[in-house]
Amino acid sequence: MDRCRKRPDSDPEGCSEPEPPADKRPCTAEPLTSAAAAAAAAAPPPGARQAERGGSDMDTSSSGHPGDDDVDADDGDGDGDGDGDGDGGSSCESDGDGSPRPRGSGGGRFQRMVDAVADEGAGQDAVVAALMELCEALSFCGEDAGGYFPTEAAARALVRRAGGGGDGTGATPDVILLSVRAITYLCDAMPRAGDAVVRHGLLPVLCSRLLAIEYLDVAEQCLQAFEKISRRQPTQCLQAGMINAVLAYIDFFAASIQRVAVSAVANACKKVPEDCSQFVLDSVPTLCNLLQSEDKMIVEKVAACLISIVDSFSTSVDLVDQLCHQGVIEKVLPLIHTGGLTALSPSTCSNLIGFLAKLACTSLVAVKSLFELGVSSTIKGILITSDISHGMPYLPLEKQNNQVNEALKLANQLIPSAARDVEDTQIILMKEKIITDEPRFLCQFSRDILPVLIKVVNSGANSYICYGCASIVNNICYFSKPEILQELLKETNIPSFLAGLLSRKDHHVLTSSLKIIEILMQKLPDAYLGFFIKEGVVNAVEALLNQEDCSKSTHLPHDMQQPETQPVIRNKTTCFCYAFDARRSEAAEKRTCRIGKDSLFTFASHVKTTYFTKDVVSSEMGLTEILQKLKTCCAVLNETTDKSSEQCNLQNEEYLSTILSEVMMELHGGETMTTFEFLESGLVKSLSNYLSNGKYLQVENNMNCSSDHFLAVVKRFQSFARMSFSRMGQGWGDMLLTLLVRKLQNALTSLDNFPVIMSHNFKPRSSISDIPTRHSTITPCIRVRFKKDEDETNLSSYDSAVNVEISSSLHTIEEFLWPKVSIDVNSQKAESPPSGTALESKYADDDSQERDSTPSQKADSPSEGLTCENQNPPVETSPKQGTSSSGQAERNTTILSDNTVQQKLVFSLNGKELDRSVTLYQSILQDQINAGSDIILDMQFWRSVHDITFRAANPEANRTAVNPEANDSPRHSSTSMSSINENITGFTWQMLPFFSSMLLGKLPCKLDRSGPSYDILFMLHILEGLNRYSFHLVSDERNRFFAHGRITNLDDLKAEVFSIPQQEFVSAKLTDKLEQQLHDPLVSRSCCLPLWCIELMSACPFLFSFEARWKYFQLTAFGSLKNHHGHMMDASVNSVAERASSHSRKKFKVDRDDILVSAAKMMKSHAKSNALLEVEYKEEVGTGLGPTMEFYTLISHEFQKSGLGMWRGELPCESGTNDAHVSGFVVAPNGLFPRPWSASADSASFQEVSERFHLLGLVVAKAIKDNRILDIPFSKAFYKLILGQELNIYDIQSFDSELAISLVEFQALACRRKYAESNLTRDCQIISDLTYRGCRIEDLAIEFALPGYPEYVLSSGSSSDSLNAENLEEYIRHVVDATVKSGIARQMEAFKSGFNEVFPLKKLQVFSEDELERLLCGEQDTWDFAKLVDHIKFDHGYASSSPPVISLLEIIQEFGSLERRAFLQFITGSPRLPPGGLAALNPKFTVVRKHNSNDADNDLPSVMTCANYLKLPPYSSKEKMREKLLYAITEGQGSFHLS
Repeated sequence: MDRCRKRPDSDPEGCSEPEPPADKRPCTAEPLTSAAAAAAAAAPPPGARQAERGGSDMDTSSSGHPGDDDVDADDGDGDGDGDGDGDGGSSCESDGDGSPRPRGSGGGRFQRMVDAVADEGAGQDAVVAALMELCEALSFCGEDAGGYFPTEAAARALVRRAGGGGDGTGATPDVILLSVRAITYLCDAMPRAGDAVVRHGLLPVLCSRLLAIEYLDVAEQCLQAFEKISRRQPTQCLQAGMINAVLAYIDFFAASIQRVAVSAVANACKKVPEDCSQFVLDSVPTLCNLLQSEDKMIVEKVAACLISIVDSFSTSVDLVDQLCHQGVIEKVLPLIHTGGLTALSPSTCSNLIGFLAKLACTSLVAVKSLFELGVSSTIKGILITSDISHGMPYLPLEKQNNQVNEALKLANQLIPSAARDVEDTQIILMKEKIITDEPRFLCQFSRDILPVLIKVVNSGANSYICYGCASIVNNICYFSKPEILQELLKETNIPSFLAGLLSRKDHHVLTSSLKIIEILMQKLPDAYLGFFIKEGVVNAVEALLNQEDCSKSTHLPHDMQQPETQPVIRNKTTCFCYAFDARRSEAAEKRTCRIGKDSLFTFASHVKTTYFTKDVVSSEMGLTEILQKLKTCCAVLNETTDKSSEQCNLQNEEYLSTILSEVMMELHGGETMTTFEFLESGLVKSLSNYLSNGKYLQVENNMNCSSDHFLAVVKRFQSFARMSFSRMGQGWGDMLLTLLVRKLQNALTSLDNFPVIMSHNFKPRSSISDIPTRHSTITPCIRVRFKKDEDETNLSSYDSAVNVEISSSLHTIEEFLWPKVSIDVNSQKAESPPSGTALESKYADDDSQERDSTPSQKADSPSEGLTCENQNPPVETSPKQGTSSSGQAERNTTILSDNTVQQKLVFSLNGKELDRSVTLYQSILQDQINAGSDIILDMQFWRSVHDITFRAANPEANRTAVNPEANDSPRHSSTSMSSINENITGFTWQMLPFFSSMLLGKLPCKLDRSGPSYDILFMLHILEGLNRYSFHLVSDERNRFFAHGRITNLDDLKAEVFSIPQQEFVSAKLTDKLEQQLHDPLVSRSCCLPLWCIELMSACPFLFSFEARWKYFQLTAFGSLKNHHGHMMDASVNSVAERASSHSRKKFKVDRDDILVSAAKMMKSHAKSNALLEVEYKEEVGTGLGPTMEFYTLISHEFQKSGLGMWRGELPCESGTNDAHVSGFVVAPNGLFPRPWSASADSASFQEVSERFHLLGLVVAKAIKDNRILDIPFSKAFYKLILGQELNIYDIQSFDSELAISLVEFQALACRRKYAESNLTRDCQIISDLTYRGCRIEDLAIEFALPGYPEYVLSSGSSSDSLNAENLEEYIRHVVDATVKSGIARQMEAFKSGFNEVFPLKKLQVFSEDELERLLCGEQDTWDFAKLVDHIKFDHGYASSSPPVISLLEIIQEFGSLERRAFLQFITGSPRLPPGGLAALNPKFTVVRKHNSNDADNDLPSVMTCANYLKLPPYSSKEKMREKLLYAITEGQGSFHLS
């Protein structure tokens, strides 16, 4: 029979069930035919009968709740069924007791239908007709169809009909089916009707129908009914035996019906009464088997069901033991963190880990099973691959669903606690017996877990997670035998781990660290004492005791109160003692902390006096001989660095090089240098001072760079670079540069100077700020009291506390405050803030008094507070603040440059003058970081009042501060020094971005130079530059060798580059910290990052991963964290971005035959808009993501066409008249680079070229902003130009290698001639014999024009128009200038002007040229079979094991490069994948079964490019599939139509 409700268009069933017919109609559309006679009520054979099925996957879903995907989304309280509203949102009404209460015609209609169903004398056909009418009426019962419904009467009649009738004659399958369907619809429309049908005995009837399963469609409808009823009556369902009935023949049903069945079981098991436990236990084996299902939704439902069962059984050890004996652990463990397509959702995975932790907490059977099954490898996998920075709870009270958190709970439950908690002593002793009887359990667990725990802590985890890791290590050490600890010392660096923990501030972490130290010293004092000294553990314990007084400020007693004006973050310490208990109750939060307020320092003193006495430590000092040697060498370096004179300069430099060589060799010596020794030696500071020629240690900031200083820095850096690139073995891994970088990275990881500042329980709330005046914001405001400086006499006082928006700059504050304190405006002396004391008292009120700010409440300003540019509206006198389209840092820079001259006030915080380029909020945070506070932004922080002192600005200071950044640049060096530099070396050192840092001896940022990390950051900055420009440096060195005669063959000029992978410079710890900071809800809303994030990103962006920098770029450039090419951000953050941009999409119609003109019109209209552009092609119906991606591909190809006059390598327009070359593409094997145009070129022709570059800049910027991929191969040199870097002769190699080789060889000859001229008495013969590969320069007959461009004539200072030995150097200089400087300068200006219209180009400077290419053009991913299976979704008739799917994957793997590009463009609209490859494709690449005709071999595959959705027919063979797929890929390009 036809189904009475239409199934959704895409059936998400697994396997190969046929799709439902497309012409589903209401059940009244056709007459009903009776089914075959009923069979015996025994268990059915596999071929159970069906009641007139129109297809094998009958739609039995009820109104509003289809039987597949939608069921999963409604597994909670359903339609409000727990709220007692009686109608669940339906307009059908009932009195609930069966008493008649007619309400208009609707009530009479329902009464009539119910009476017809209940009529015992009616014939079967009449009953069927009445049931069909009732089903249709209930299925379409909507909000506008009000009326009375006789619930009791309907329930009584329908239950009787479903049970076979009251007269004993039975009923036809049609009557039974329609009766159960009517009950289903009734319970869906009126959830309380479920109570009535249960009272009338429905549950036994449904169970009998499921156990008999005479008719499959009747059974399916019974499952639908159970799913609805179990939401309100779970206990009654359990007692009626529903679980057994539902699961008895579940394998007979299609996947969509299995989901319904499992949902019903999950509803019933949400809270299992004790008397129903046996029903549940009997069903566990079947549930465990369902965990093997290929259907992800079924597995998720079963997992939720098992989790609920354990929650219900957690108080009974016997029940949990029985559960474990059913094999539940064996089935669940493989599901956790398997990755790929079969991976469960993160929340389900976390819940399953918690499920195992609860089992281990209660059952010894579970503990032993987990050990035997190798649970340690599972925990290891979770800790290694989980992103520590995403969703990491900061406090135990936050109860966030996090895999790392749950994994640590599980590990803490497996290894019994070293502490003896009174209530858990028995279970702890029993667990101890298990690991004592089976030592292999603990041994394997320790080997798997310890290294990973150390990695988690080193990656920047917060105190909460650090305590969990330290607790596990403590427990492992406590129960391990000495020989196991001896082995662990060889495999893991536990002393270094402990030294890192001792640098933390939390007393729980510190106490755990001290306990581990004590255990190790008790068990293996001889083995560990020396390592504790070398790794700095002993030093850290002493430092902890020395800072006891300071530590008390971060460990305040609970009863100590802080004055309101004192900005303290927290007035009591959060207790972590019970944070990792698997079953934490509310009472657990109130338990007393195990660590007393004074016990930490008492314990530290005990450890020191017991194990680290002076005598014991002194006897082991021989181990630090390397430290003494390093200190001696560094002292020599420091003493002689700046004592060079002209007479002994050369000798002194040679001596310093010798000392430096000894120091560098120590890094590669036989004995390992620990991180502690590396830091304590002062090597980094000495090396920095050496390279900067003494500037680094100078107290005063002397920016004058003499030529002597410049040359000394160059010479020292050359010497250092030569040593750094020397190889001690084979491969880059043994270079001294690599070893030094790794030492510096370890040292940076060991320091904890950049704290993550988290907002605790932040929720957007509407408030009005005083600064900016009367500005509405959804982010908190800081409360500030401005106090006049005691010595200030020219200003009036202003003592009222005001609310300052956190993104407000000091300039904004000054504009607010100046009229109120300037003494010449008498009327405003005592003026109060706009909101008066009302706002102040309002802010002091309880949190609940503040208004929640929801998107609907902010309809007047939908994006307010969401993006940086909207945080500061144009309410001040400067109109520029409200119009900036960049982020927080950009606005600050604008304010700085525009307003420094007219500075009126100077602000100070705790006696320190504030930097005007930094917001007040950032200054306050930095001040508290400097004070050593562990900052959490909770309500106490926002209610604290911060005192800011102000005074009038000194006019003289204003004049000197017009351009403060200019003082940080050494480019004002004399022209003579520049000429010396270039003429002698043939290489402009100032062009290297890092070289100015060496000249000045400081980083280009505002980080505190006294901080322990500054030395390390400075050296890493230099080394990263050294590595990045290694080709330039080595090439320059080869050139100098040739000039000095050390190389005589021009072929030896070729540079052999030794560079290390850029990944070596990435700090995992800082990356994770930045990720944590970016995911903080307050940061994502306000774009206000702590100062260290901005400064580190400015000076050392290489420290952060590409992913982290991309997110930082999105936040600062566009004011929101968008999806990173498919990588979902935190849900709360992402939903904000989606809501903010959902209304801003602009469609534009494009002409395929004139892409460039269409693109120009599009960009003119929408380039400056924040709206996402969507493309629609003329005379085509397709629109959305696919056509848009193809548009960017097409415009990319248009820009590569020859004849545009844009790129090197294209045929000159004068070379021919035919159009063949014009339609062809530019040949650029090394990537596109701008063609040089001379200043004398035809202005009209160049104007067109300039406009094209302007358009290119617009397109590139818009593509980056909208996350679109371009298919345009720019050269590395062009990317450098985009990033604002200067190019030189060595960069020509990256786009024109032949020209570059010739120029370098010419340069070597010119340098040799110049060197010989400076030594005339000795080298006259060299000058006369100077030839180019045996040929005189004059004989080469090279004209003084740009090679390849004869129309570009170079200006010659000599009388000759051809190249000769005299003008060789001039020729090289002009060619280089025309090629990479003046010849392309106007084109690049046009490109940049177009780009800057969309967003500031300098925002991209956090990326390297390689990363910019990846960002703009995506990447070519390698596709192996496993990766394809993991990142392609198979649905709607296909599974990963389906034969057509396997054939498809094999075909894709066999594709060549061109075929793969065509395939990608066919699927996505772009021939390239986004950064991250196939895994980052969003939406996910999905393959579904296509049903169009009876003969699949005649069908072609089709795609929905907007969803990356391939509809693939089930071809009979792999060869046929390849043929059809290639045909579709080839012929299906170039248009978008409906498929």
